[in-house]
Amino acid sequence: MPNDLKIQLNDPQFRADLESSVRQALKEDIRDGDITAMLIPEESIATATVITRERAVICGQPWVDEVFNQLDPKVEIEWLVRDGDNVQPDQELFNLKGSARSLLTGERTALNFLQTLSGTATTARQYAKLVEATDIKILDTRKTIPGLRLAQKYAVKVGGCHNHRIGLYDAFLIKENHIAACGGINKAIEKAREIAPKKPVEVEVENLEELQRALNAKADIVMLDNFDAEMIKQAIGLNNGKAKLEVSGNLDAENIASKAIQGIDYLSSGGLTKHCRAIDFSMRFIK
Repeated sequence: MPNDLKIQLNDPQFRADLESSVRQALKEDIRDGDITAMLIPEESIATATVITRERAVICGQPWVDEVFNQLDPKVEIEWLVRDGDNVQPDQELFNLKGSARSLLTGERTALNFLQTLSGTATTARQYAKLVEATDIKILDTRKTIPGLRLAQKYAVKVGGCHNHRIGLYDAFLIKENHIAACGGINKAIEKAREIAPKKPVEVEVENLEELQRALNAKADIVMLDNFDAEMIKQAIGLNNGKAKLEVSGNLDAENIASKAIQGIDYLSSGGLTKHCRAIDFSMRFIK
């Protein structure tokens, strides 16, 4: 269920989300003023450089730019890398010039976005390489950091993986509790077609019997939840091209390759966004 086209930097909704995220992040850090930065003369001008202390895939440039745009538009930023670039320890990423107070006040907020989104992109790049010899797409999930849904899904794309549905509004994903509440897979799918005929309908199944029911009801996509390799092969035979097949359930860098079986369309993993480790970046003033 790739929804990659919905994450675009020039999309008005995306820009509004980005600006809002930055505004909230600055507000929680600064509130009524950066009292430590006030130690520095207001007229003091400084230059600084930001480096990485470890290997990473860079992601987050638009958020860094927006931090200083909201804080002090006079700050000049010179980027030496682009989102998606692989970087090495001690490599310079970008330079800053402007009010010393502004550079110091914006430093942590800017690096928080950069370290988190670069961590997501780095994980996504690692996962993508595991299936690069196949046609299988690795998808993210809704297991994102609250308030950073679109940002992390953008980072997933930068890293080379793909986006599942963005939220609860753009596609159906009918799970066990939905099925129980609706009275069965067939009834759930029928209702979904009535509510939004043009939106994709995906059903999560836990065994081959449920898979057959989903296929009979003409689901667009069937998610095989926690199927082992042998069950996946049986599911592929049973499906015979009727629906797109997605494998999910505790997938990580250690076991994705074993589930990347020909006949599967997607592998989805919450680990792309919920288990990401922030990258270590550092800002240094240049004398």
